[in-house]
Amino acid sequence: MAVRFVRPVSAAAFLARRLALGAFLLLLIAVVSHRFGPLQTPQLAALVLLSAAIAALSVPLALRGLMQLWTIGARGGVAAANALFLALPPLLLVGFCLWRFETFPRLFDLTTDIADPPTWVRQPQADQIWLKRPMFVTSMDRQVQKTAYPGLSGRRYEGAPDRVYEAVMKVAKAEGMQLRPQGDSPIARGEKAAERQAQAAAQSQEPAGALSGLRLPAIVPVPLPRPDRKAALAAAEPSSDVLLQGSTRTLLLGLPFDVVLRLREEEETTLVDLRIAARYGANDLGFGAGLAESFLRALDAEMLGIATQ
Repeated sequence: MAVRFVRPVSAAAFLARRLALGAFLLLLIAVVSHRFGPLQTPQLAALVLLSAAIAALSVPLALRGLMQLWTIGARGGVAAANALFLALPPLLLVGFCLWRFETFPRLFDLTTDIADPPTWVRQPQADQIWLKRPMFVTSMDRQVQKTAYPGLSGRRYEGAPDRVYEAVMKVAKAEGMQLRPQGDSPIARGEKAAERQAQAAAQSQEPAGALSGLRLPAIVPVPLPRPDRKAALAAAEPSSDVLLQGSTRTLLLGLPFDVVLRLREEEETTLVDLRIAARYGANDLGFGAGLAESFLRALDAEMLGIATQ
């Protein structure tokens, strides 16, 4: 009579694979939804921590499955190896973020001009949820930035602001940075005038009978008193600085940052200063300095190319 050997099965190994697969899929969905979808950064951070916790739970189960394979020859060695492989990305991502959190200074707002940083035309607003950040940047934060990033400084280029503006917009498009002129600078007024001309041209192409069906207002507006002439002239005085405000994202995780650039004309040169701030949390994990330096290096290369033409 033949004796059949019944090989034991490691339940821990197969449970570890299911947990690690769930953690990996949760991480993948969270990152893609944040990078290309509506998921906000606080929700991303919570889901990443949850996926790392599930992945960490699968690791001892996978190790137990490998031990059972070694000692009693239990089935589940491949499942345990797959579990360790799938648990690696969530754990590595959390470990990478913790390493940057401990290594880089705890700053969320950086600028190339510590003494006179560019001001926000519109203060960035975002629902912080649980990733709270301070309302203001202190002088101590600026001193920490000066010590941590001594090479982060503004740029001075020969030429008028409109020439530098074209290079800035070209580099911003290449770097995935969305910028738009703000305030009452000549460039901003030119952009607004171009938009008004485009709207007027579109309206002039409408048929003549398109306005025939409109109803007149029942209440006639009452004219207001003439404003103070001096106050009106002071408000209409153009600014010499060109402010460009917008946003940018990191490449892989898509962490959002708010950006403002200032172009200031000084004699026959144009001074470019940048300010970048993480939209969520009190620590940008060092990504803000990397984005700023990458943009400034690309701008140096673009201006050098223009100068040599």
